[in-house]
Amino acid sequence: MGKNPHLIVGLAFAAAVCAAQGVDKSVMSDKYWAIWNDAEQARIDADIEKNRKADATFALAAPAGAVVKVEQLTHDFRFGAHIFNFNQLGKTAYNDAYKASYGKGGLFNQATVSFYWIDHEPTPGAFRFDGNSREEERYWNGLTRDEAMADRFWRRPAPGPVIDFLKTKDVAVHGHILIWGNAKPYWIYDWYCPESEKRVFDGIGIPRHSTDCGWEPCGQNWGRGYMGRVAAVWRARYKGLDERALEHEAPVYASNLRRIFRKRVSDVAARFGEVVDSWDVVNESSHDWARYRKSRTGLGYWFSMYGLMPGDYPLHALLDAKEEMAPSAKLAINDYNISPDFLTQVRDLEQEGARIDLVGCQMHIFNTNDCRRLANGATDVNWVGSPKVIRERLDMMAKTGKPLHVSEVTIAAPGVDDVSRKIQAVLVRNIYRAWFSHPKTMGITWWNTVDGAGVAGEPLVSGLFTREMEKKPAYDALDELINREWRTNLAVAADADGKVSFRGFRGRYRLSWTGADGKPATKLVEVK
Repeated sequence: MGKNPHLIVGLAFAAAVCAAQGVDKSVMSDKYWAIWNDAEQARIDADIEKNRKADATFALAAPAGAVVKVEQLTHDFRFGAHIFNFNQLGKTAYNDAYKASYGKGGLFNQATVSFYWIDHEPTPGAFRFDGNSREEERYWNGLTRDEAMADRFWRRPAPGPVIDFLKTKDVAVHGHILIWGNAKPYWIYDWYCPESEKRVFDGIGIPRHSTDCGWEPCGQNWGRGYMGRVAAVWRARYKGLDERALEHEAPVYASNLRRIFRKRVSDVAARFGEVVDSWDVVNESSHDWARYRKSRTGLGYWFSMYGLMPGDYPLHALLDAKEEMAPSAKLAINDYNISPDFLTQVRDLEQEGARIDLVGCQMHIFNTNDCRRLANGATDVNWVGSPKVIRERLDMMAKTGKPLHVSEVTIAAPGVDDVSRKIQAVLVRNIYRAWFSHPKTMGITWWNTVDGAGVAGEPLVSGLFTREMEKKPAYDALDELINREWRTNLAVAADADGKVSFRGFRGRYRLSWTGADGKPATKLVEVK
């Protein structure tokens, strides 16, 4: 990593910025800093100032010249993480540290709560909404780590107790996920496909369950190209088949699929429709949409990459959620395929009457070597290889006209050593800054916050905490951004009319001053 004399200015700027924020720039290559150079950093700073702050004036009736303390209490931007490991980390001290990362004093003002259908309705009507013995901390504390990770409900806590906790912390609740082909329960086929129609499927070679195709459901075998391999398996099974002909041969199962999928949305809405702030309504469906190139096909079946799914299922899911969920709840479509197909799908769904309030853009780097490649200056890693690539992808998805939620984030350390953890911190700081600076981004959600607490196949070193709940440099980098750099706290003088004016990050504030009578006064305000 020798120095290039043409990069001295940029490297000096990067060094000063990183030193000020507690990250070690020396662990990154000169090529990396040539990409994330002083001009790019200055542009990001300017965009943050422009897009994340607002000017505000408030009438306080304060004495002219009185010093008014301005304290930001909350942030409008959603800094999130999933909370799938609630009470499951094996020790009360670990669980307490995990919970402390949500709400005041922590990092996260939004939490993504597990609503995976296959796990929360393991048999028809047997909902795991409010918990059982597995939701108790003592149950998980009695398991070894291997036993915990092998448990059926690892990372799938009942949503009721989790949401109750989040409400006490004033943390926004994001539900994930209502409809996803990879979480479709097996019992739909077992219970609701007539034997005569099962024989039809057997006769043409469509397996009864996804595992019959030799791959594991629900993300248990993630890796590079995983979804492509899944899709290839199903394409081979569908070869030579016609959806309309299949519906003619198996009409009851097609009708039952649609009915049960609608009931799924209705069941969740009946229990949580008024308490969840936003929903990932349909997940990772753009590849299925691309097969048909339109959202309303009128087909009873879609030959999905997840196996047989109800025809037009992304559209129906969103229409059902529009009808069933509280009008105040934000409805999202979520995908890892940040491509023109996803953009066009969103537009098409809206034209068919779907309400889409948010667009979820995932960004997982599951290969830890890709994080090392980023540090060495690679620009072809997912869609975060450079500030330019990040802007281009977000600009593309912004053409939907919807706020963008960077909904699932995995940025791993390349290893377990100190240098690897420092590399992760630099990557996190720069990528978050680029996302935060974009005018259409409304939130960013980290995925696995604890090392080794994901599912099999996900990197063991992608957390912000170690498995023993020690904060990693990446945690400190985010803490510096969220709780200091991106928070407005200052003192201003009241003008002759008793008003105060300032520019700050959007959110809720407390203004404090001493009145003409010598008594303390406060006012809560919103900067919008």
